[in-house]
Amino acid sequence: MSDIAETAPIAVAPDVKTRLKSIIGGSAGNLVEWYDWYVYAAFTLYFAPVFFPSGNQTAELLSAAAVFAVGFLMRPIGAWVMGIYADRKGRKAGLTLSVTLMCLGSLLIAITPGYATIGLLAPTLLVIARLLQGLSVGGEYGASATYLSEMAGKNRRGFYSSFQYVTLISGQLVALVVLLILQRILTPEQLGAWGWRIPFAIGGFLAIAVFYIRRGLAETQSFHNAKNDDKPKSSGFALFRHYPKEAFTVLALTSGGTLAFYAYTTYLQKFLVNTSGFSKESSSEITALALLIFMLCQPIAGALSDRIGRKPLMVGFGILGVLFTYLIFSTLAVTTSPYVAFALSLAGLLIVTGYTSINAVVKAELFPAHIRALGVALPYALANTIFGGTAEWVALKFKQMGHETWFFWYVTIMIGLSLIVYIKMRDSRDHSLIHED
Repeated sequence: MSDIAETAPIAVAPDVKTRLKSIIGGSAGNLVEWYDWYVYAAFTLYFAPVFFPSGNQTAELLSAAAVFAVGFLMRPIGAWVMGIYADRKGRKAGLTLSVTLMCLGSLLIAITPGYATIGLLAPTLLVIARLLQGLSVGGEYGASATYLSEMAGKNRRGFYSSFQYVTLISGQLVALVVLLILQRILTPEQLGAWGWRIPFAIGGFLAIAVFYIRRGLAETQSFHNAKNDDKPKSSGFALFRHYPKEAFTVLALTSGGTLAFYAYTTYLQKFLVNTSGFSKESSSEITALALLIFMLCQPIAGALSDRIGRKPLMVGFGILGVLFTYLIFSTLAVTTSPYVAFALSLAGLLIVTGYTSINAVVKAELFPAHIRALGVALPYALANTIFGGTAEWVALKFKQMGHETWFFWYVTIMIGLSLIVYIKMRDSRDHSLIHED
């Protein structure tokens, strides 16, 4: 037996107090991480002309969306590097590193001068900042999904792990609330000139606070147990050599779900302005209220999966997504009523709940502890880069081409392909590898 194995601490199952403290602490950090990520999308309408001045709103948004997509290119790299790091050094270590990188990216955006001041260097620095944030989020998802799933008890795993998306959505919601507050206290000219920098600065300083919170989290029993076994160390080679079926299952089940999620969240706010014709303020209010209800539904759906299984919820999302995605978006495109727009936006989000509430625990349950963080993070990040990160860009490109409805069909088709995977896969609740930890 190695020296490390001989001196490693013996882990015991956490009591209820420790478990709740860890889940709350991990979730709070996740909220700030995703707030920083979504502030970019929430304030794009205001800072796009600062970095990409052209005089055409669709062209400016398209350029900003391209940078949003570029940030996603780093997510697989972040998932690979920090997934391995979290598997080898601990879930807590991975969570602490990810929030540090997010802090640096947010503060860089907050202080970068515009195109009029430093020319092409402005969009260049914006890209660098998004690359840092993409690296951070790529590692955050795998580490937090693994941490929450491992800290939860066997019979409450779906419920507790659903808080990953509660905090993910909370981050987006807080970003929208900050936007609404700034829209009330600043003029549109002030927001476009300098007000959009405020939320990035807030995110950077909040990330510093979270850094200290995460340093005090307890490590999971699963990680301690995995350190003492003789299985191969976590690596990309080991993942695709020993667990190719699980890795490609994660990629396939994520593709439709993540595309639908970004279509109904980050893109929807711009769709209501750029296509439906609502004001920026009305769009933000509609989106914020729908997201609030969506967020509250996550634990309910997660708890339901603990009773009936994960598979029925994912299949339900797939079927409803295929049937109603085109209808929802095509009706939203022509509605002039904010109440109808809210109802349709909420309907789309409630459908997506069948995926968002449980996708983290489903992925975590597919892999053994020694490679779980990487197995959750890397295939998910690849699917997010290909489908989630490009959702806005594809939608705006279709609109620019004069074929906006093609995007509605694109989302529908991808949900349908994921539905096939949902139907064929085993229910991870009943075949969870976390049970073996």
